[in-house]
Amino acid sequence: MTDWQAFTVETKDHVAQVTLTGPGKGNAMGPDFWRELPEIFRGLDADPEVRAIVLTGSGEHFSYGLDLPAMAGTFGPLLADKALAAPRTDFLKEIRRMQASVTAVAECTKPVIAAISGWCIGGGLDLVAAVDIRLASADAKFSLREAKVAIVADIGSLHRLPGIIGEGHLRELAYTGKDIDAARAEKIGLINDVFPDQDAVLDAAHAMAREIAANPPLVVQGVKDVLDQKRATEVAEGLRYVSAWNAAFLPSEDLTEAIQAVFEKRAPQFKGR
Repeated sequence: MTDWQAFTVETKDHVAQVTLTGPGKGNAMGPDFWRELPEIFRGLDADPEVRAIVLTGSGEHFSYGLDLPAMAGTFGPLLADKALAAPRTDFLKEIRRMQASVTAVAECTKPVIAAISGWCIGGGLDLVAAVDIRLASADAKFSLREAKVAIVADIGSLHRLPGIIGEGHLRELAYTGKDIDAARAEKIGLINDVFPDQDAVLDAAHAMAREIAANPPLVVQGVKDVLDQKRATEVAEGLRYVSAWNAAFLPSEDLTEAIQAVFEKRAPQFKGR
């Protein structure tokens, strides 16, 4: 077994459980997360003993999203020298590397079920948008919050969520950065079902995974391949576009203000510059 820093992985009876473990607060997504996620899912994809995967978070929350303090070095060179091509090119490569991490989940041939409790914010929502089925506990809360920190979401939620919740609901969430609870998430189709608590949703996810695993594995994988065929091409094109857009336009005084506000634990003051 690999000693992962941001995850644990357990497999039993053809079902693997992948659990986010941090090390950032609320399973925030730092360098270890982005490096390990594709390795884990490619490994599970290649394992003939695995037929379905449950993805969940440790502790009270699924994920607070991007670990801004841990990932500050990604933005620093871009903001320090806005006019030069080199930091923009490096940033473009970094965005595409992070996109590829989440895409590894979407491209896994084994069905993936997310069991979500507590907060699922930003990058957490990008991640669950890449799975096949989402289940949540009653205390789950979701937020496509990038606009509130002066970022255009670029890891996949803007491209995968239209097919899950529709354009209108997505635009509302993306433009406002608002929080929604599990009841609203179920109403708009973001999650399939709501369960009383964290234990119940994890049990339900494993029960569904076992039900999937009992079917002929190559047929299940074939169904997933057929369902993903059209969407995968559209998502890939959209990810390339938004990565280039952010490399060109993300540097701003508002982004600097958003990052400083996070570190100083205050509300940001945006000026559109």
